[in-house]
Amino acid sequence: MNEHPFWIWVLAFFGIILGRYFVVAGGSYWLLYARPQPTGRDGTPPLAPISERAIRDDIQLSVIAAAVFALATAGVLSLQALGLTRLYARPDLHGWWYLGLSYAVVLILQDGYFYATHRLFHHPALFRWLHEGHHRSRQPTPWTSFAFDPIEAVVQALFLVGVVFVIPLHAITLVAVLCTMTVWAVVNHLGLDRLPLGFPHHWLGRWFIGPAHHSLHHRRHGIHFGLYFTFWDQVCGTEDPAYARSFELRLNNGPA
Repeated sequence: MNEHPFWIWVLAFFGIILGRYFVVAGGSYWLLYARPQPTGRDGTPPLAPISERAIRDDIQLSVIAAAVFALATAGVLSLQALGLTRLYARPDLHGWWYLGLSYAVVLILQDGYFYATHRLFHHPALFRWLHEGHHRSRQPTPWTSFAFDPIEAVVQALFLVGVVFVIPLHAITLVAVLCTMTVWAVVNHLGLDRLPLGFPHHWLGRWFIGPAHHSLHHRRHGIHFGLYFTFWDQVCGTEDPAYARSFELRLNNGPA
């Protein structure tokens, strides 16, 4: 780390994070939105047009978020070089089993942190300044997945900075968490009109958040605040009471 100026790391990670966003979000958009789609698929609603302006807004916010996360990542590496974090290099240091355990623990903690901050951002006094940009489009697309408002991006990046001071983590585990966050966010923002209504919600849909669950949040801002799991929405009363029943009906009967 000492061989490279801090800002070189920032630029490098900015390119990596932004490139990952364009590959994952852009690839998903090309597969499900940009390519001509077959019509009349059973169980799939008609495709709705997507606003090009909304996509541009999402990409602009995502570029800013990528810069924030790049700064955070470079900061973590700087602190690691000083021996101030709990990152470790040997994967067998805490046992190979610990890699999986620490991965699961970080996801659970991140989900709780995201729920709390996400719900806070929806407070009327804060929404306009911290989260409105993410909701400019009522119909999310893969481009929306990383479209954090600037302060919101800082808050979410702070979790990843803080966790390396609390939990011993191998770099592999941290990368796995970041990749999971990226892919899951894209899946959550696919929208129901691009996939069969059952995807990816079968019996697991009651416990894991996906496009069916999160699309309702973009239509009704007062529900469904989680990132990975429906646990906190269920416990805190922010899950639509009709969600499970209505989704089961859609699976059984097709679109209304």
